[in-house]
Amino acid sequence: MLATIAPRHTAPSLTVLCAALLMAACAPMSARYSQEQLPNAVKVPDGHQVAMQTVGVGKIAYECKAKKDMTGHEWVFVGPDAALNDRSGIKVGTYVGPPATWANLDGSKVTATQVAVAPAGAGNIPYQLVKANPATGNGAMQGVSYIQRVATSGGVAPSSPCGMESIGAKQWVPYQADYIFWKAA
Repeated sequence: MLATIAPRHTAPSLTVLCAALLMAACAPMSARYSQEQLPNAVKVPDGHQVAMQTVGVGKIAYECKAKKDMTGHEWVFVGPDAALNDRSGIKVGTYVGPPATWANLDGSKVTATQVAVAPAGAGNIPYQLVKANPATGNGAMQGVSYIQRVATSGGVAPSSPCGMESIGAKQWVPYQADYIFWKAA
């Protein structure tokens, strides 16, 4: 008796699944975003539209340093180290610094200059608006004009003592924030 084995069709199904996941991960998350509830200082000027929405999840480094006026010591912001995820939690990029750099997994990246900040509530880093410099690499970051940091949680300077005995000490503080990428309309 001759046995026949039916051909397996997992390869085409896997290919379709991978293609669907890739398209979902690369798709801009521009669905319904309103600046209405934001302070005016961090609103993007008219003439721009949302190109991508991400959730930054990571940590911010602070270093204990002498105050500039030499009246004591303070925790000073050093920089972030965060994953940029789409709304479903899939990593689409990174946010690191200094200098503050938002990079997409497609190889494009941008740096930016701070325009404004506004309070975001006790225990949370402030809302922020930055103006993007021209992007490098081809991909999602091309044409980004502004980036907003909103919906912040955590990330403020440590509450632990910072004094002469801890000069140069670094601490990482967890945080999360939405990063909204804007392009000219």
